[in-house]
Amino acid sequence: MYKRRMSSVLEAVWAWLWGRNNNTLIKLTVVDFCLQWSLWVLASLFKTEKFYDLAGSSTFILLAYLNYSWNGKDHPRQLIQTGCVYIWALRLGLFLFTRVVKAGHDRRFKNAIQQPSLLWVYWTLQGVWVLVTLLPSLLAIKSPHQRAVGTRDYLGWGLWVIGFVTEVMADYQKTAFRNDPANKDKFINSGLWSLSRHPNYFGEILLWFGLYISASSAFTGWEYLSVMCPVLDYLLITRVSGIPMLEKYGHKKWGTSPQYQQYVANTPILVPFIGKSH
Repeated sequence: MYKRRMSSVLEAVWAWLWGRNNNTLIKLTVVDFCLQWSLWVLASLFKTEKFYDLAGSSTFILLAYLNYSWNGKDHPRQLIQTGCVYIWALRLGLFLFTRVVKAGHDRRFKNAIQQPSLLWVYWTLQGVWVLVTLLPSLLAIKSPHQRAVGTRDYLGWGLWVIGFVTEVMADYQKTAFRNDPANKDKFINSGLWSLSRHPNYFGEILLWFGLYISASSAFTGWEYLSVMCPVLDYLLITRVSGIPMLEKYGHKKWGTSPQYQQYVANTPILVPFIGKSH
């Protein structure tokens, strides 16, 4: 009797969750965290971090696909916004996966890989990051207020293109630099890296602000507050897990080098040509 009741409850929850009129964001949240936590179990069992970034990028693609399949009406904004997410996630996921396979490890997980509870935090934070980053685009694609494509859309997509190209070029230049045996144990200060110490992150931040701008063409009311999503991405990259970790690593490895000290003193930390070096 108890089992039948539990089965009925689970069936009712499932029917409510996947009901035709239920909130898309709730469904996507469930998909997101079920996927992250399932993969956390595999990562803990096999003690590997190699598919972490690929899983994150794949989640972006999956959620964008589900959102469009449930809400898309073939409006140009819905198609382009979703396409931008696909292109970015596919490129970055494959790039990061290839890099970690070649390196053999990801130093971010040095302590977490042997601690399932800490590893769970990493996977949970990835789920949060995916939702927060995608939210403006999800809201725009599911919005019933699909106005004609206009100036705001073109501005946002233009910034996305600039940011995407910047990120791809920066990653390519750094990869080519590292693949040259003559540059072993050296830091890159050429190409885009002569204009910013973290041009790839600059491109990343720019492209998500661009997608917020284009998405806002379909917003009403509180949805404009999703501007906090690219702002949180910016804060995460510049204050928590991105730039601070790399700056600390660079200082530890090359901090005594006069050339590195000069590079740090003369090169903006993020935005080319703008801002202090620190």
